[in-house]
Amino acid sequence: MDEMKIKIRAFLGKYIRQQFEDQDHLFERGLVNSLFAMQLVTHLEKAYEIEVDNEDLEIDNFKSVDAICSFIAKKSACSVKQE
Repeated sequence: MDEMKIKIRAFLGKYIRQQFEDQDHLFERGLVNSLFAMQLVTHLEKAYEIEVDNEDLEIDNFKSVDAICSFIAKKSACSVKQE
């Protein structure tokens, strides 16, 4: 998961100019907005070959680097089980 965090932080770093920790709530801190969230979802779907469903579009899944990594791990495990 460390490699995943590095890649996610690299993507976020293209848009966020302030320092942040993996557990920081990106939305509450005002570092990202809802428009950026859709860019993030699109990036995650392509980069990690997952499908983000409507019911997945909850802020808790995308609020921090830690939350994003957990979400990707969960979605990846689900798609492996379905195959």
